[in-house]
Amino acid sequence: MGKKQKLELTWIGKDVRPKLEPRILLEDPEKSYHAAQRVTEQDIFDNRLIFGDNLLALKALETEFAGKVKCVFIDPPYNTGSAFTHYDDGLEHSIWLSMMRDRLEIIRKLLSEDGSLWITIDDTEAHYLKVMCDEIFGRPNFVANVVWQNRYSRSNDASLSLSHNSVLVYAHEPERWKKIRNRLARTETQAGQYKNPDNDPNGPWRAIPWDAPNLRPNLSYPIKTPTGKVRMPPSGRCWSRTEAQWLEIVESGLAYFGKSGDGAPSFKQYLKDASDIVPNTWWNHEETGHTDEAKKEMHLLFGKDQAFDTPKPERLLHRILHIATNPGDLVLDSFAGSGTTGAVAHKMGRRWIMIELGDHCHTHIIPRLQKVIDGQDPGGITKATHWQGGGGFRYYHLAPSLLQKDNWDNWVINPSYNAAMLAEALCKLEGFTYAPSDTHYWQQGHSTETDYLYVTTQTLSQTQLAHLSEEVGQHRTLLVLCSAFRGKTDQFPNLTVRKIPKQVLDRCEWGKDDYSLQIENLPQSPPKNSTPTEPQPKKRAKTVKVEGQLDLGL
Repeated sequence: MGKKQKLELTWIGKDVRPKLEPRILLEDPEKSYHAAQRVTEQDIFDNRLIFGDNLLALKALETEFAGKVKCVFIDPPYNTGSAFTHYDDGLEHSIWLSMMRDRLEIIRKLLSEDGSLWITIDDTEAHYLKVMCDEIFGRPNFVANVVWQNRYSRSNDASLSLSHNSVLVYAHEPERWKKIRNRLARTETQAGQYKNPDNDPNGPWRAIPWDAPNLRPNLSYPIKTPTGKVRMPPSGRCWSRTEAQWLEIVESGLAYFGKSGDGAPSFKQYLKDASDIVPNTWWNHEETGHTDEAKKEMHLLFGKDQAFDTPKPERLLHRILHIATNPGDLVLDSFAGSGTTGAVAHKMGRRWIMIELGDHCHTHIIPRLQKVIDGQDPGGITKATHWQGGGGFRYYHLAPSLLQKDNWDNWVINPSYNAAMLAEALCKLEGFTYAPSDTHYWQQGHSTETDYLYVTTQTLSQTQLAHLSEEVGQHRTLLVLCSAFRGKTDQFPNLTVRKIPKQVLDRCEWGKDDYSLQIENLPQSPPKNSTPTEPQPKKRAKTVKVEGQLDLGL
């Protein structure tokens, strides 16, 4: 028998993966922002806004936040040619899929065991994305495709006027998530289904039929109405519960047989006792907003001249975060756009991380969050959440690449790195937690309670290594990363000594800061009539452009 095949989506360059450098994050206190005083005891100040390439930023978060993010919401480019510069909307399908695959694989690692992923997308790539997400997250972990009515007007120029976007939902553990996800409060319309025609002192109620589908002998018994009429289950159906349970309903005064008193058996369910409702997959614009509403929210914040082109309404994010999270939970958006996710999460008392590369990180997100923190944002869900301001965020940017080429084309440590930055960067690369000790200079990071890391740019002598080994002791181990060392190290069983940058040289793609696949940065194809300097294989001519894009690392 041949090798067993699996069902999967394939595309050109699927097997090409970037060797990402796990950068460290550097805070810029000048751009960080917080309220002048606490508004409530629940104010959150450790939110993060990260400026930089979102693939590198996700990699930078991986070590610290793996398994800790309760909800990821992303609104990626739809690949329709309608989005903005930094997201390269309009990429060829295979490039778009590679771009999304690389980011989603890291997102999967960041999700907590009870976490969920929500992706807004339109029909252009939704079905490709669904199959790819099945492969990354596992098909059994697909929860639903929510249909969001993002438009309420019709386009007379279209064959079929588009009125919706999809929201693909995945959970790390769907059965567990089902038990902890939140239900929705009833709307006024839904609550209006409860009436009180008999002036019941318990308030509004509605009649719940007692019959149910299927046929079960123990659930088919006669029920006598107040008028003396005997009722049996309708043809092909049975009663929903046992006779003993029905008698309890009668004794409690909840049995109801219609206005005539001899109708089909039912029971009263009071509005005050009704549980919240299970979310469904049709989200109309009356409840979750639409694109015009989102644009008006932008106009209120920035004016029409500075409006953001593709925002999402705050009510949509409010619905998602209400279902998927509770106060204090961590929310991530790696395509932050205008900052709606962070603004809504902040007003709802959730912790948040947002990543954005575009200039709107500074022109839209920071000013928007400052207004939220100062209580000067009157729009969106402000009234619904009774938001009054408070909290804050820290602004980070990606550190430059750890290695760079010198004048002789050799890889060397980037001179912009100080000792602390170097130690933190190498901790990330080696899988250690950066935690410098106040007591022992050589304890700069740890992987276990007894395994440590020490980084120095010095050349260590045999005497220095012996001294280190003695301090470390027999019951601890130490990875030493240094520029060079003299003598033999095999006489120090508790030390592992390696040279830098040689130790990490083959780990990553050094010096690469942009994985956004900017179309204008791609190499130009040669003119059709030009003579190539080297023979080109004819069979690959159709994929030269795509492979040229993939040569950038994706």
